[in-house]
Amino acid sequence: MTDRATRARRDAIRAEYAVEEAEAAGAEALENEQAVVSVRVPASLAETLRARAAAEHIPTSALIRRILTRAVHEPDAPVLTVAQVEEIARRVFRESA
Repeated sequence: MTDRATRARRDAIRAEYAVEEAEAAGAEALENEQAVVSVRVPASLAETLRARAAAEHIPTSALIRRILTRAVHEPDAPVLTVAQVEEIARRVFRESA
């Protein structure tokens, strides 16, 4: 696949995930009383989170909620480091190529 085709495919996948996340967030908001929290993260972390969520076949927002819930309710539980998450993303990328 050419770089242009690869980029187009990646952009289409990102757009699809954005739509799925919006739909999932809307459905969850109807089911539960929720608040929206906006946070800025490095672009590399955002991409890594999207890749991990994709690997787990869940919306990125669901993954982030899971990570935050564990961090708050299980503070002594081991959590993944940024390096570990990035390695997962690299492995997923290699396996999907």
